[in-house]
This record gives sequence, C-alpha cells and structure tokens, in this order.
Amino acid sequence: MNASNKRKHAASPARYVIAAAIAVIAGFGTVYLLLAPSDNGSSPQTAPATADKAGGVSGAASPLKGLNRGDMAAFVVRPKPLPLPDFSFDGPGGAKQSAADLKGKVVLLNIWATWCVPCREEMPQLNALQAELGGPEFEVVAINIDKDGAEKAKTFLEETGAKDLALYADPTGKLFATLKVVGMPTTLLLNAEGHEMGRLVGPADWASPEAKALIEAAIAAEAKSSS
Repeated sequence: MNASNKRKHAASPARYVIAAAIAVIAGFGTVYLLLAPSDNGSSPQTAPATADKAGGVSGAASPLKGLNRGDMAAFVVRPKPLPLPDFSFDGPGGAKQSAADLKGKVVLLNIWATWCVPCREEMPQLNALQAELGGPEFEVVAINIDKDGAEKAKTFLEETGAKDLALYADPTGKLFATLKVVGMPTTLLLNAEGHEMGRLVGPADWASPEAKALIEAAIAAEAKSSS
C-alpha cells in the first residue's frame, strides 16, 4: 500500500468522535446529546471532578449527601453550591425574567423541548412533584427552548397533563450553552441563592420517593440556614 492509500485508511480524529457518538447513543438512547460544552469537562453520565456519587469529597457536607440513589442515582451532587452565570428567559405570559427572579426559594430548573421524547415522558412526573411540594419554598421551573413560540410548548404541557407547571421559555436557545447543558432533558437543583446544588442529565422519575427526599432535604437546608 502506498503512502496515499495509507493516509486514506488512517483513522482521523473526526472518525473517532463519530464512533464515540454512536456508542453513546447506543448506550444512552434516552438522552439527546448535543454539541455543547460539558459540565466541568465531564460526560453527562460522569460526575464532575469536584463531586462524587456519594455527595461530596474532602469531607464536604452537602445537605444532599447520600440522597442520590435509586431513581436519583444519576443526580450529581455539588459538594458546595455552585454560582451560575446570569441568564434570562420568558416567564408566564411572556414577561422577561432573569436568574435573579428565581432566588428566594428552592428551584428545580428543567430544560426541555417539545421534540424531546424523554421530556414528554418525564413531564407528568415533574407536574406531580410541583403539585405535591410546590409553594413559597419550592417550584419546578420547566423552561422550554423551542424557537417556534410559546403556543407549541403550551400545547405540549396540555397534552402531557402538566396543568400545575407554569410556562417558561427561552426561544433564543442561549440558556442551553450558558448553563453548560449537554443533554436533553437536563435538570438543575438550585438553592434559594440561585446556586446549583446538583444536576441530572436525562429523564428521571421526579415523582419518586427518592426525588421527593432530595427536594425536601434542599428545602429543609434552606429553612435551617434562614432561621
């Protein structure tokens, strides 16, 4: 084989990337992976270097420590709440809002789209969580990133029976990159200061006992810190 043919048959970096992408899709078919910056350089299924599945490292005492189990096993706990970049979105009725508007209570921030099949599957569970625990201390804020306008997202919520979820939207799609979202859906748990306590990439049963325990622990931690 001459040098020209050797070059043709040599594996390029692009081919390795494509092969890796196929492997990811095969292994994690319920997650829609997109080309976006990863979370601290980790894959969606790998905890960041500063956190572990037990809820922290170096003796860090996260109030969520040990609660990422069962249906919440994929939830990555931050050893210390992580400040997020400022971001904006449309609130109910189209009113402009920012990250500051989410402060003052624990927020489960869910990023979703109408074309995301796993999002459709988990939306009723997010609604059930909001119906049971939603109030002054906690809210499920599900932000749609479709560019087709709010009407399609509204229909989606109606079809999935999500009557307890307010319609939040980011038609610009900037939120995806700002929060380093690497898959769809992605859900972040924020404390009352708007800092990330942890995140989960992919669908999850947010109406499960494990999910409720996680949220209740976050709410209790905020109540303790404010007392």
